[in-house]
Amino acid sequence: MTAPASRVRRRPRTPGRLLPLFLATALLLPVAFLVVQAYRGVDADREVLERERLGVEYIRALGPVTEALVDAQSAAVTGQPAPRERLDQAVESAAAVDARIGGELSTSERWAGLRAKLEALPERSLTNPEAAFSAYGEVTDLLLSLHGKVRETSGLIRDSGADSYFLQDGVGEEMPEAMVAAGRLADMAVLIERRPAADRARSLGELSTLRFAALQPANDLVNNLQSAVDSSTSTELGASVLAPFDVYQQAVGAMAAAAQPASGTDTVDAARLATAREQAQEAAIQLQPVILDEIDRLLLDRIDQLDRENLRILGAGATVGLLLTLLAASGWLFPRRAGVPGGAGESPTSAKPEPTPPTGRLEPTPDRPTNEQLPALQAAGQGREPDRWRPFDAAR
Repeated sequence: MTAPASRVRRRPRTPGRLLPLFLATALLLPVAFLVVQAYRGVDADREVLERERLGVEYIRALGPVTEALVDAQSAAVTGQPAPRERLDQAVESAAAVDARIGGELSTSERWAGLRAKLEALPERSLTNPEAAFSAYGEVTDLLLSLHGKVRETSGLIRDSGADSYFLQDGVGEEMPEAMVAAGRLADMAVLIERRPAADRARSLGELSTLRFAALQPANDLVNNLQSAVDSSTSTELGASVLAPFDVYQQAVGAMAAAAQPASGTDTVDAARLATAREQAQEAAIQLQPVILDEIDRLLLDRIDQLDRENLRILGAGATVGLLLTLLAASGWLFPRRAGVPGGAGESPTSAKPEPTPPTGRLEPTPDRPTNEQLPALQAAGQGREPDRWRPFDAAR
């Protein structure tokens, strides 16, 4: 009798086995691309805010320089000793800030030119007040130009937040312009008293121009601060800014009144205007750090929001990767090969191999006698083989 042939396992089809892997890759690649793009976008926004914080730091360093320079100009015009030590300290502090972040803000060249002008100012008051007024005027113009450069290169001038935009516009543009213009207004009132009567008409025209130049940025600063408080959703903004803001607003009103000619005359009380100018500048000195601190706090809050957004993006990407890993481990991505019990394309009953019939000489076992022992055992009525071995014995 011919022994039945053993069943041959079917080889799995390679395209069918790789299809889940292709599908997983097609899903993973766009998800990874979106995660990377979203992360880079948020990171770019974060870099913009960090750059704006550098602008806040630079403007903070320029504040003492502006204050000391305006006071030095007033001292030079009135013939008093210039407070040079205070100006030198402010310049050194600003130079340290520029050495650290000026390269990133592209302000080093302008700061070098401004510093050269500051160091070229005479140690002693000039004998000609008009020359002192012109010399300090050139330096203050460079200082105001540097303020604008910092706002532009740091991105503060393009800030997307309504409250922080109004604040930076006020502290970075209107406040230094108002301080410089107020100093020039008070100094012009002093110069007019020393000019000849023939120059009276020209002097009053210059005084009127300086009065407008001093009051306009001061009023704009007041309006910007009010707009920032109105547009902000933070309760901390009003509480921290309103007190010094009220003081500054009152000082500006007093300066505006002092800048008006006396009743029935075309002259201005120079001493009264100088006092009002000093009060307005002192109020601005108290208000400036409050505004800068508030801008920095708003920027930090937005940076924290972006950091949390990045964490959510990374968490979503990690979740997708984990799900794909779990699906792969459960056999969804990599199914079992065909021919293995329980594999695809084969039932449990067909996977069980059939017994192979014995051929040749049988090896003795405790329950199966050898061929030599078989006749004796059959004569004794023992060693009867099971029916399944009889066809093979007949064939042998």
